[in-house]
Amino acid sequence: MPDLIVQNYLPILFFLVIAAAFGVGSLLAGYLVRPSRPYKAKLMPYESGAPVFHDARSKIPMRYYIIAMLFVIFDIETVFIFPWAIIFKQLGLFALIEMLVFIAILLVGYFYAWKKGALEWD
Repeated sequence: MPDLIVQNYLPILFFLVIAAAFGVGSLLAGYLVRPSRPYKAKLMPYESGAPVFHDARSKIPMRYYIIAMLFVIFDIETVFIFPWAIIFKQLGLFALIEMLVFIAILLVGYFYAWKKGALEWD
């Protein structure tokens, strides 16, 4: 019986070995084939193709993170509305009321964040 279990997992082991060999082989081939001509401008750090203009360890205001979280929350909640809208006619009145409650809760959260000043950029 243990011999059969090993035979069942043997193809997975072969697949992992081949995948690892392909990854290591690709990196090694790239290292051996590519030219290496470093110079000062090439070795400078950059971000999105632009030179770094300030220290990466600088403090970022907490308001930035709050606005980012609010954006993600409202964006994800909006994504839930699209599948509902596609099959709206099949769902009936109960689903319409349920979605109106969902949107009302979203609006309450939005107005709460707005009144607290979480959406201000100053």
